[in-house]
Amino acid sequence: RPPERALLVAGALMGAGDVIAQQLVERRGLRGHHGTRTVKMMAIGFCFVGPVVGGWYKILDRLIPGSTKVVAVKKMVLDQGGFAPCFLGCFLAITGAMNGLSVEENWAKVRQDYVDALLTNYCIWPPVQIANFYFVPLKHRLAVVQCVAIVWNCYLSWKANRV
Repeated sequence: RPPERALLVAGALMGAGDVIAQQLVERRGLRGHHGTRTVKMMAIGFCFVGPVVGGWYKILDRLIPGSTKVVAVKKMVLDQGGFAPCFLGCFLAITGAMNGLSVEENWAKVRQDYVDALLTNYCIWPPVQIANFYFVPLKHRLAVVQCVAIVWNCYLSWKANRV
């Protein structure tokens, strides 16, 4: 059951990214670790990241079929030019809502973090996605991206949960 496995991987790796963010970046230590935050990030991975990104890859494969180098570049441009900006805004808004921010606080936080997060995204993801679209079969793309994304998830967790 690869789709279910991919969702589990997405949730687990979002949780792992949060643990890394709290322990290595924020240096909270085990006593200062916010377990509920890790569970929330895992839930976002299971319920949002996994299904949305997995579904997007299926749609993208139908929109731009094939696996040549030119096709991989076209997919990356559509992914990074259209999907990534929308996905990132939704991710930040969902995280804010799960953290109990009011609509006004959440909107202010998204405005504060969005551009920086999107620019950081563009430093990381275009080469990863070209390789992913060129070399990796559709059924494994979400898992490959999530493995590469452990560092990205750490960054997103830190960024989205900063006060």
